[in-house]
Amino acid sequence: MSYRGYLDNITAIGPRTVGSPENEVLAVNYLLEQIRGIERESTDAHKISVDIQRPTGSFSIDFLGGFTSYYANITNVVVKLEPRDGAEHAVLSNCHFDSVPNTPGASDDAVSCAVMLEILNTLSKSSEALQHAVIFLFNGAEENILQASHGFITQHEWAKSIRAFINLEAAGVGGKELVFQTGPENPWLVQAYVVAAKHPFASVVAQEIFQSGIIPADTDFRIYRDFGNVPGIDLAFIENGYIYHTEYDTSDRILTDSIQRAGDNILAVLKYLATSEKLAKSFEYRHGNVVFFDILGLFVLAYPARVGTIMNYITAAVAFFYLSKKVLQPKPRAINNLKKLLTAFGITLTSWVCTLVAVLMVAMFVSIIGRALSWYTHFYVSVSLYGTAAAAKLILVHMLAKKFFYKNVNEQYLGDVFFDASLMIWSIALAVMTQMGLCSAFICTLWVAFPLLTKLMIHKEFSQKGATIKFIVMYMLGMFVPYLYMLYLSWTVFEMFTPVMGRSGSEIPPDMVLAGFIVIFTMILSSYFINFIYLVKSTKTTLVTLTTVFVVTLILVCSGIFFPYSSDAANPKPKRVFLQHTSRRFHDLDGNVVKSDSGIWINGFDYNGISHITPHVPEINDTIRTPCEEQAPFCGLPWILPVHFMFRKNWYLPAPEILPRSPIQFKLLSKQQMPWNSVRLSFEVSGPSHMSLYVRPRAGSALSRWSLGDGAPVASLGGDYFVFYSRGLQAAPWHFWVELTAPEKHSDGIVSLAIAAHYFFGEDQKSPQLYALLERFPNWTFSSGWSCTYDLFVF
Repeated sequence: MSYRGYLDNITAIGPRTVGSPENEVLAVNYLLEQIRGIERESTDAHKISVDIQRPTGSFSIDFLGGFTSYYANITNVVVKLEPRDGAEHAVLSNCHFDSVPNTPGASDDAVSCAVMLEILNTLSKSSEALQHAVIFLFNGAEENILQASHGFITQHEWAKSIRAFINLEAAGVGGKELVFQTGPENPWLVQAYVVAAKHPFASVVAQEIFQSGIIPADTDFRIYRDFGNVPGIDLAFIENGYIYHTEYDTSDRILTDSIQRAGDNILAVLKYLATSEKLAKSFEYRHGNVVFFDILGLFVLAYPARVGTIMNYITAAVAFFYLSKKVLQPKPRAINNLKKLLTAFGITLTSWVCTLVAVLMVAMFVSIIGRALSWYTHFYVSVSLYGTAAAAKLILVHMLAKKFFYKNVNEQYLGDVFFDASLMIWSIALAVMTQMGLCSAFICTLWVAFPLLTKLMIHKEFSQKGATIKFIVMYMLGMFVPYLYMLYLSWTVFEMFTPVMGRSGSEIPPDMVLAGFIVIFTMILSSYFINFIYLVKSTKTTLVTLTTVFVVTLILVCSGIFFPYSSDAANPKPKRVFLQHTSRRFHDLDGNVVKSDSGIWINGFDYNGISHITPHVPEINDTIRTPCEEQAPFCGLPWILPVHFMFRKNWYLPAPEILPRSPIQFKLLSKQQMPWNSVRLSFEVSGPSHMSLYVRPRAGSALSRWSLGDGAPVASLGGDYFVFYSRGLQAAPWHFWVELTAPEKHSDGIVSLAIAAHYFFGEDQKSPQLYALLERFPNWTFSSGWSCTYDLFVF
């Protein structure tokens, strides 16, 4: 149970924001104390080395629309466990001990650090020496968008020996840890997980969803892959994402079984890699991607993507051969058979399109009337509302086709031709997804291979009149594998996505997204049951039942009976609201303040905005919506990250000016005329541990170079330039320069430059007004607040 002690002690420190004493001193000292205790009890077979790294660096990243990151004197605790005689190669295990402000960060990511401490303890006490070194990186600045991992992989001397890594992350609190990214390429790494992991849970579908960018998150995996050129495995807890990054992310909510399971898996995989001959020659095994997925958590199937491509094309070819053979026999009726198959194909696609449009219209209506996220606490509501609507619409379209278009046509023939139409759709999808290089195409293979085998095995029963019990039983048995896997996969997808809808911003209607997912899964699961609509005598009872459930649920949703959020102590599902007590000053070209104001800037993290807050705090209402300061970069608002495109609706409640005890200091050091009509402006900045820099070239000017990242400025979404700055406890003033090409006459300046200071901890974090306002928020909210300043200058 020592890992439970590690977890409790780390979270007892409190929120561990980069730059705070809690993160830079208390957490670091605790880790060092435990590591030294482990070192004292280690066997003679191992050598343990410990290093405290405090790197400074800069890089650009295309996450969140693109921005540049600068860090100074942040902290890494690095431990190397190796054989007594040393080791040339190493495998890395990575966690992060920092947390976002105002949360104890038990799952994200203290539990992973607790697991790593226990694994270090276990390995160090073994009398059996490892073949390769294991490097444990306890990184202290992951929540600052992956800064510490960049500092380690690009600057630490041990980084050169790393041949593979395991990254331990969280997108939820406990449950199973999902392998959701591997590689790039290096199929041997997946094979290591397949062989070693005791409780496997992995999906290439999750990998392709995550890497598509539709989930607004990223992990250190990206840094090791892109900046270190090292392959690895990314794992994350995904259960109960509702309380991820909130005050409820406490150690008592993480079940011991979850920690034990993760420890079993990671220890086994690390030991396997640390004794593998392939680790030393990992670059020799870099050939192609891999298809991998677990079967109900029992075992993992994994095979090279090129093998999957061959299998997929063969399966699609067999299906097309079967369909063409049916169409061409007898030859005199080939054209007629083809017309009937294409008609059924068209009707099936039409039913899907009609269903998607109809359900999305319901979701849009629910969003417009202000009832979005009614299913957030009660997931069954989404199934009762959108699932029943999707199923009813599908049945209705085919009922109408059967009654009017296929009047007096043989039922068995219709059942047969609509089965073939579904098979044709899946075969086309299989060929297209395989051509696109998607490893997830294996799902289509299941939905082609098993139904085709089922059809061939019971083809005689297909021609018999009516859907007999024997036919239904055999049909269901044949379809068991794809249906069981799809239900298992849909559980994983909804487990991940439903909580994300509560933190996806004010612009994307979550009901539209979830309704879309439900429609897609309904179409998939119904694809081989559409033919039953034509085989049975009537589907009126089913249609009436589904419609009744839908109408009743819609009425209840519209009435507001399903409140989206929950303050249940055992299972909270809070609404996230961020409040920043802000003082803004806008300067002209001469340095004079032309405008200033102060207020509490409010962002609701979901589509509902502040509509549910207004009854409890009446002064927060739509009359205080924030106008965009068009002349200022990022609308003149102190964004900590460039997420402005996700939160276009925000509110600004007038409040007294804040006067931080440690105000920002911003100086123009020099202005140099450069070749090719360029001007270089050099600056010095000192301030709190977190600052944001915004740059907007004036009309006619262009930002050509700067001293950040690789020297090439990266514009954020919208055209402005964003720099995220953070530092550890102590750091020298930040010096940087920007170079702009400018017209000869620039009387109104060549660049607008703004700097925002964020006070996430300490005496400047919360003003009395902010404290008082936060106290009035209802208990079903997670309201995170801090103070900040915004200063705009023109040069």
